[in-house]
Amino acid sequence: MPLNVPSGFKISVFASSLGPVRFMAVSPDGLLFASMPASVGLYGVGAKTDGKIFVLPDSNNDGKADEARAVLTGLTLPHGLAFFNNYLYVAQETTVVRYPYIGNGVLGARETIISGLPGGSGHASRTIGFSPAGKMYVSLGSSCNACEETNSYRAAILEYNPDGTGGRVFANGLRNSVGFVFNPSSGEIWATDNGRDHLDDDLPPDEINIVRDGGNYGWPYCYGKNIHDTDFDKNIYIAIYPPLPCSDKEPSLLNLQAHSAALGLRFITSPQFPASYQGNVLVAYHGSIDRTEPVGYKVALLRVEGNSILGEEDFISGWLRADGTKLGRPVDLIFGNDNALYISDDKANIIYRVSNINL
Repeated sequence: MPLNVPSGFKISVFASSLGPVRFMAVSPDGLLFASMPASVGLYGVGAKTDGKIFVLPDSNNDGKADEARAVLTGLTLPHGLAFFNNYLYVAQETTVVRYPYIGNGVLGARETIISGLPGGSGHASRTIGFSPAGKMYVSLGSSCNACEETNSYRAAILEYNPDGTGGRVFANGLRNSVGFVFNPSSGEIWATDNGRDHLDDDLPPDEINIVRDGGNYGWPYCYGKNIHDTDFDKNIYIAIYPPLPCSDKEPSLLNLQAHSAALGLRFITSPQFPASYQGNVLVAYHGSIDRTEPVGYKVALLRVEGNSILGEEDFISGWLRADGTKLGRPVDLIFGNDNALYISDDKANIIYRVSNINL
């Protein structure tokens, strides 16, 4: 496999021929689940009502899935997955549903707990997660590249109770925070955010943000570390806020390469990783589609100290070849019950497994 990993690690194919798989979750009994929003992909042309959820057992622990069993079919753009209190939660474009988890990949009857989420245009992925305090969070991207939203639930992270009640906007100004996780040290949300297109090869940056209650992270008026998007905004800050545009918005924690399309991220807690990796963050760069020279198409390691990021380096590369060929597009990362790292790829239709070379 022409992918480059650091010394001490190995990468292999855990499952293939899955269709364009996106986000993953690990069940209470240690099975890996993965979403496939549609056979044509999240943004492909064609029917979007054939989404599936796969369970991928590895009963003999050989590092390869025994099968990819579709436990749910006929869904409309299922994306985010989460297990909480013995339910499997599935975030679709306009709904969140949950199923009692019986065990061994078996699910009970479907219950729709959230309906009427805005959809129909723009970013279609919905990502879901649960905080250490037991609140449910759902991320919705914007309806457009750059615009003023008419629905406050777009370009936002929403907070709910686990039964779908109590919904509110937790934070906004987040153009497309596809990936978010909870910092195991602080419990705070760390999220990726994808900047707008059609501005410049190197602007605006993608971002890592610490997302806090009530925060506005700038989009569509501001990006990065409180930089005013004067290409879009000709009125708001120019007319109302001089001379400090964007000072009322939350700055990014870290600016990433523009158009690299940072999606899933994960704090490293696995004992398969050496001590020097613990507490750092891995980020999947899905790769650019709006740039003269392609960027991304890799998994990066962010060196973390407290609420600061000290540096960034490649952890896995090789999906983007020297001749411009793109072998795959990493989406999500998760540690399995065996403490190996699993990475989904919605171009190669693969889930990879990364483990310590000595195990």
